[in-house]
Amino acid sequence: MTQTLPRPTSRARSTIPELQERAEKPRRERRRRVLRGAARGAVAAMAMSGMRQLTTALGLVAQVPPELVLKKTAPRTFRRVPVERGPALVETVHWAYGAAGGAVFALLPRAIRTRAWAGPLYGTLFWAGFETVLAPALDLPRHRNTTLERATLLVDHLLYGTVVGAALWPERDRR
Repeated sequence: MTQTLPRPTSRARSTIPELQERAEKPRRERRRRVLRGAARGAVAAMAMSGMRQLTTALGLVAQVPPELVLKKTAPRTFRRVPVERGPALVETVHWAYGAAGGAVFALLPRAIRTRAWAGPLYGTLFWAGFETVLAPALDLPRHRNTTLERATLLVDHLLYGTVVGAALWPERDRR
């Protein structure tokens, strides 16, 4: 007596392209999440730029950190740019840096990046990293000694983190 095996279901008859598509889907979703994070990072840096216009106009911040960093790390490039275009160069570099930070935030584990506190904490860590690592490593002028100026820059980075952590499409970014 021969025993017949049940016919495979349509699920079991997956084709190679279907299997490849299933394998590619998580990578595509991750890539989209990172691009959305980069977009939020750029927008967050733009929001910081607006806040810095206010804080420098009020005299709370003497010179913005992106300008200090650019003058220190790329002085020839900065000098080659016409004076009236200097602020545009500083902002463009700052927005690119903000986009990179947003992309990194999007790569954090879901269990962390979906918490309400994650964005503001991330912004605070960015600020702390600048204050404790980047500024000393670049030997940036420490004329930014006032507590008020440092607190203003901390609030600036809290704004950045809040925007980076806010998802316009939360159901997509929760994956």
